[in-house]
Amino acid sequence: MLTTISYNHQTYTIDLSKPLDISIPLRASKENVNAWYIDEPQITPVTMGDWVGKVSKGAAVNFNTILFNPHAHGTHTECVGHITSEFHSINKALQQYYFIAEVITVTPEKQGDDLVITKNMLKNSISDTPIEALIIRTLPNSKNKENQQYSHSNWPYLTEEAAVYIRNLNIDHLLIDLPSVDKEKDEGKLVAHKAFWNYPNATRHHATITEMIYVNDRIHDGIYLLNLQIAPFENDASPSKPVLYSILKQ
Repeated sequence: MLTTISYNHQTYTIDLSKPLDISIPLRASKENVNAWYIDEPQITPVTMGDWVGKVSKGAAVNFNTILFNPHAHGTHTECVGHITSEFHSINKALQQYYFIAEVITVTPEKQGDDLVITKNMLKNSISDTPIEALIIRTLPNSKNKENQQYSHSNWPYLTEEAAVYIRNLNIDHLLIDLPSVDKEKDEGKLVAHKAFWNYPNATRHHATITEMIYVNDRIHDGIYLLNLQIAPFENDASPSKPVLYSILKQ
């Protein structure tokens, strides 16, 4: 199904029949992607007395309770409420769901014991096309990202300067294939989060960060239409399902 959209005085033609899902599904398994030192998600049938909410156990329906953490167990989108003492909800922050986005691929560089994504990498990768969302794919890029166990792995992260650069490009939605835009163990400094949201000086309450995506190699770098959908949790973060659509012409 073809449709046209307009953004920044440009008209884009999109094929909505060919979605490119860049989310990681949540499974009740030790093979589920995981970070932040907690156990795997649990999906279990409700039990009340002799009744078990499972069709194979005699119930009329499957009736499961799900225990998970959005930050640790898969693709999630968060708002500035992730780092503030006052409550802010992603369900209130994200009020639009379609954005012109760019996919870029970077190879984090070694700095000391760390691997980092720098401002210069971004400057050399982001095109001149005006965009609202940036999707960062890091190399190496294997399907292992769908079940990676990240705890104590010191994953790559954005430098503060890189996060400021993204903010200064007026990019409101940042998506990355890592558990966090910040260093795993940084003593709670969270410099990239704070820089991107411009917290606390002129906080960008509408801006979001999406982490733990997986951008398959079949998806080429370039400009796409992004549909960013969340579950409507009143929480700082929610599991999310970012989907890309190729732009046929403009």
